[in-house]
Amino acid sequence: MKNLLINMKKLGLLVVGMIFIVPACTNLDEELYSDLAAENFFTTDEENIAALGQAYSSMTHWGSHTNIWTANELSSDELVIPTRGGDWYDGGILLQLHQHEFQADNSIFNNAWNSAYGAINTVNRLIYQFSSIEGADAYEAELRAIRAFYYFHLLDMFGNVPLSTDFTDTETKPNSTRSEVYNFVKSELDTVIPLLSEKKDATTYGRINKWAALAIRMQLLLNAEVYTGTAQWAAAKADADAIINSGLYSLEAVYSDNFKEQNEGSSENIFVVPYDEVFANGFNWVAMTLHYASQNTFNLTFQPWNGYATVEEFYNSYVDPSANPGPQGDVIKGKGVATGTLDSRLSNFLVGSQGTDDSAGGEAGDDDGTGLNFTPYINEIYPDACRQCGARINKYGHVQGGREHMNHDFVLLRYADVLLSKAEAHFRTGDATGALGIVNQIRVRAGVTPFNSLTEDQLLAERGREMYVENDRRRSLIRFGKFNDAWWAKDASDAKYKLFPIPKDQLNANPKLTQNPGY
Repeated sequence: MKNLLINMKKLGLLVVGMIFIVPACTNLDEELYSDLAAENFFTTDEENIAALGQAYSSMTHWGSHTNIWTANELSSDELVIPTRGGDWYDGGILLQLHQHEFQADNSIFNNAWNSAYGAINTVNRLIYQFSSIEGADAYEAELRAIRAFYYFHLLDMFGNVPLSTDFTDTETKPNSTRSEVYNFVKSELDTVIPLLSEKKDATTYGRINKWAALAIRMQLLLNAEVYTGTAQWAAAKADADAIINSGLYSLEAVYSDNFKEQNEGSSENIFVVPYDEVFANGFNWVAMTLHYASQNTFNLTFQPWNGYATVEEFYNSYVDPSANPGPQGDVIKGKGVATGTLDSRLSNFLVGSQGTDDSAGGEAGDDDGTGLNFTPYINEIYPDACRQCGARINKYGHVQGGREHMNHDFVLLRYADVLLSKAEAHFRTGDATGALGIVNQIRVRAGVTPFNSLTEDQLLAERGREMYVENDRRRSLIRFGKFNDAWWAKDASDAKYKLFPIPKDQLNANPKLTQNPGY
């Protein structure tokens, strides 16, 4: 099945290289439209699919550094990239995210903006080309769903963003309000969901089918109160129920199977970005998180960068029995071994001795000694964090003999999120008992003790344990009113940081844009 997807992606990437794509901002200056007429491009189903692949190939940024995923995760209480001597200061752009000192000239925000609008501009061009093809309604619906997916992320990150939907309109656009963008995304999804394929098979793998679009709308509705001031819990629950009642998805018996190298067989993953280390690369978490000397541990073909680590308090939410009751045993905690909860989702992390010396890069002599040993404890965020400090990301595992780019397919939408979203909708509407039963399905799969009752803090913590590094934590912290709280190496922050600043480069390129309040 994966070979079929790789071949489709290879064809899509080949085509995308031959067609001019608008690069970044919302100024849609393009070549002559007559040259882009549909009859010059799409005459067979194979060509239609290849053209559609161009929109999906725009998604390869999801598994890479300094883009949408980085902006969302490093600004939450999950992850941090501490400055380790001369490594990883990078002009302060990474510390800004963790400490909520966002600046409009931070290149990560500009990369996120460009990735989203680059995909949107590609979709707008393809819709223009497909519009004159008879019988292309299903392709257009899928393209509109992709565009809605990216506008959802734009309204979530930046709030007041320009709406551009007409490829032939080259005028720069002013900001639309967050509510206007929300209404656009919802209207688009309402329109296209009945037109999308209901299939869950190789033909829809890595594409937005009806169930993926329902999951996107569910996430939109779950956060409606943040975006518009009006909650939509019942509507979010209805979309969750539609996915559940389809019978097409279920929890995998083993949590980590959703993220293993050959994870295309997961019964739980609803929408993924298919990656391949040769033909569709860009997923390089193995480089982003592992220590230089991890090259020896995993016999890697390259030397990793020793960057991303887990905030200790977040890691402790798994092993602390007062927060996460369950079977007890030896776990890594602080700087060594302690008794703690044995949650199967500890597979998310790499901790403890790594069976090699800390000698693959940098100076010898860390405060943890010369043997490479990952500790949840991090001594400081700046300027001299120890090189071995911090539990490393192991969500997708690290394979022996691996390359810098991974073969795992990156999970964007997952059935466990559907269940947790339904649970939250129950909880928010006064049905804590209904929420409890659903949350305990997740806990039983993780091998920990079911809760007897459920508080709001427990609901947020369970979502955190389950959805670690799945581009969810920032959004959930905002929805639960915790995003501006103090956490490790971060003081309580201003409410303005619930939105990222409009990037300075975009303000310079488009004088019709206005900056978000407070920046």
